[in-house]
Amino acid sequence: QVQLVESGGGLVQPGGSLTLSCAASGSIFSGYVMGWYRQALAKQRELVAAITGDGSTTYGDFVKGRFTISRDNAKNTVTLQMNSLKPEDTTIYYCNADGRHLKLGDYWGQGTQVTVSS
Repeated sequence: QVQLVESGGGLVQPGGSLTLSCAASGSIFSGYVMGWYRQALAKQRELVAAITGDGSTTYGDFVKGRFTISRDNAKNTVTLQMNSLKPEDTTIYYCNADGRHLKLGDYWGQGTQVTVSS
């Protein structure tokens, strides 16, 4: 079982920055693909960024170099640094731990709200 707890959301002005953190429980953390997703009202959940255990990363097309995902396997944490935030980035962000390639589970955090507004 993996439990995920997000933190770091909040209100920021356009052009500002936020750092989202996700703390994961479980001794097999490094085997999971860790990711951040977001879901706006009445829209499908979309990938923001993902990182494998060896550090390979994938980003959603809308990120365009503004966000950086990283992980610390020793501390069981994954971080999303978000810069140059836009009003359209406003939504709930979810941490994900995907172990299905290891025939393990797919886990989600409770979500953290990010609001970009002046």
